[in-house]
Amino acid sequence: MAGGPLEGVRIIDLTSVVVGPLCTRTLADYGADVIKVESPAGDLGRNIGGRGRTENMGPKFLHLNRNKRSVVLDLKKPAGREALLKLVETADVLLWNVRPDSMARMQLSYEDVRRVNPKIIYCGMFGFGQDGQYRSKPAYDTIIQGSSGLSALLHRAVGEPRYVPIVMCDRTVGLIAVQMIVMALFARTRTGEGQSIEIPMFENMAAFVLDEHMYQATFDPPIEGAPTDHGGTGDPRLLDPDGRPLPTKDGWVCVSANTDAQAFGFFRAVGRPELITDPRFSSVAARHRNVKAYFAIRIEALKDRTTAEWLEILDAADVPAMPYHTLETLLEDPHLSETRFFEWKDHPTEGRIRNMRVPNKLSGGVRKDYRPAPKLGADSREVLAEAGYDAATIERMIAEGVTLAR
Repeated sequence: MAGGPLEGVRIIDLTSVVVGPLCTRTLADYGADVIKVESPAGDLGRNIGGRGRTENMGPKFLHLNRNKRSVVLDLKKPAGREALLKLVETADVLLWNVRPDSMARMQLSYEDVRRVNPKIIYCGMFGFGQDGQYRSKPAYDTIIQGSSGLSALLHRAVGEPRYVPIVMCDRTVGLIAVQMIVMALFARTRTGEGQSIEIPMFENMAAFVLDEHMYQATFDPPIEGAPTDHGGTGDPRLLDPDGRPLPTKDGWVCVSANTDAQAFGFFRAVGRPELITDPRFSSVAARHRNVKAYFAIRIEALKDRTTAEWLEILDAADVPAMPYHTLETLLEDPHLSETRFFEWKDHPTEGRIRNMRVPNKLSGGVRKDYRPAPKLGADSREVLAEAGYDAATIERMIAEGVTLAR
């Protein structure tokens, strides 16, 4: 038994790459039984993001697919579709991340699936809402970054269009899907009814960006005297090129002094107490109006001492400050070591791997077991047997290419 708040919840996972696997990995980490259904070619994500020791077991896949079982089904074959629907009979959630037209072509629409299991939570993640002209367009993370305005934020901040160097949209929408699924499961405990969930990446990320940066374009008519450049959009604190880690004598430090107490503590710490009464910086609103000047002072303020010295000084002044980590130094962070964030696990094919523990704690308990990310088809026999197939039928399905088993 897995343990955890989602123990007993069974999820059929038809997703691939990042957005869906992140969602189902999160659900699996909290106890759900996630059955990862892959085509005979396997999840594309098995070979994206670096190489593993064995074929189809790249590092990103290892992190995104722990605590799952892998079954191979060729859904283009009638027997494969039939087997999937057998799995659906005892499932709580069916999750997919292809275009809705593809699910309809495979006769796996919500209406098709709910005939087998009326209580199913049927959750689709796809690029664009189905009521608009983009509904049939394919989407990847960079497509959504650019179209949602996320790349334009970097353009305004650094002077050229750029993608954030992390699959930000996939990861954000994947976590939104977790919320939606758990809400639907909670609603089902009250009503006894399943439902269909649609999660479009474009609209979700447009909301994500505009919550932060619609800014003065929020108001109709515009507020008199408010900034009107760029149509009134964009929070200048976040878009100013000097709103970045601050240079020190030997590196950088991350400082965020937002409240009056923090800003005034910063001014005292850097030897500029006169700025406390400077009308440009004497309040939150004043510093916001004069953000360029405020950031310029911060950029120059820390260059005469080392990062370690400044961290000690700023901590003593109760000013929020942290080391500027590279990916390499983050792996060696002492706090992460003390909280046992990293743990070494033995994988049956990949050897010793660095794993990241689930950082959140629940007083009611968390998942007790740990399943390493599976080889393609590692659990096909087990899962199909649970669905009611006898050994001879499973072997025949393997021979006919309906499934693949390790």
